[in-house]
Amino acid sequence: MRYSEARPGRVFVLRLEDGDIVHETIERFALEQGIGAASLIAVGGADSGSRLVVGPKEDRGLPLQPMQRELSHAHEVAGVGTLFCDEDGVPLVHMHMACGREGETVTGCIRAGVKTWQVLEVIVHELADCSARRAIEYPLGLKLLQP
Repeated sequence: MRYSEARPGRVFVLRLEDGDIVHETIERFALEQGIGAASLIAVGGADSGSRLVVGPKEDRGLPLQPMQRELSHAHEVAGVGTLFCDEDGVPLVHMHMACGREGETVTGCIRAGVKTWQVLEVIVHELADCSARRAIEYPLGLKLLQP
């Protein structure tokens, strides 16, 4: 286990509008507000055509072969995640959402493109004095958290 310490910073309340791509909208907001690190919670709706990464095709296979699932119809969603900048100072969201409709739920990472259905509420808890960053890590080839 690796860790670093941070302290609470600002808190933002966002309302994403119909059609907003969740991770792109939050990352743009973070860049505009100078947010380098944050925890995120989200609740609202995901539109038909939204895509989630639902796991690797093989548990330990490399290179990774991500599987995606596309939502048909609008879904209710609850999501949690983090935001940390990469080595170039670009904010990157890592959020997982549970998307449900009629008793069935799909859970996955939103990086493939989750589109807001009508409204999505996001609370951004900034982490101040935080040295954590995302950096490319091999053999996975992903930008992983470096506390």
